[in-house]
Amino acid sequence: MTESFAAEGGCDCAAARYRMTRRPLFVHCCHCRWCQRETGSAFALNAMIESESVELTHGATEKIWTPSESGRGQQIVRCRVCRIALWSYYGGSGDKVKFLRVGTLDDPDLLPPDVHIYTASKQPWVALDPRTPSFEAYYDWKSLWPAESQERRRAMNGAPSEDAG
Repeated sequence: MTESFAAEGGCDCAAARYRMTRRPLFVHCCHCRWCQRETGSAFALNAMIESESVELTHGATEKIWTPSESGRGQQIVRCRVCRIALWSYYGGSGDKVKFLRVGTLDDPDLLPPDVHIYTASKQPWVALDPRTPSFEAYYDWKSLWPAESQERRRAMNGAPSEDAG
């Protein structure tokens, strides 16, 4: 059974607003040097969610292509007015999954990280909660994602359910 969830967010100037209509698949806190450079901070906090589960409720956005460490690049979706990054599409996922910037939510406390990744390059002054899994690089998503999120991922990719006979 899918838990009811809704959250809203937007940019600093309020020209672009969005609504999430369901809980994200998983929330990554990425400490890689690319995310540090891109955000100008110690990490990026992204909620992975099916693109169809995020509605732009007001305003307009633009996609800006940027390079990525994988070489596949990413498209960062920004407010057309203040240029705040709202979400990204990464090369490996195409436009099926939004990597929504948790900090753009009206209440970012709703989505703490489910995992810390690329901690080998995390800033030494960042203290991680030992109750949240962390990995020096990436991780095996099948071992961490809840069953419902795994099923949603399979459905999004057009794969049959493991329960299908």
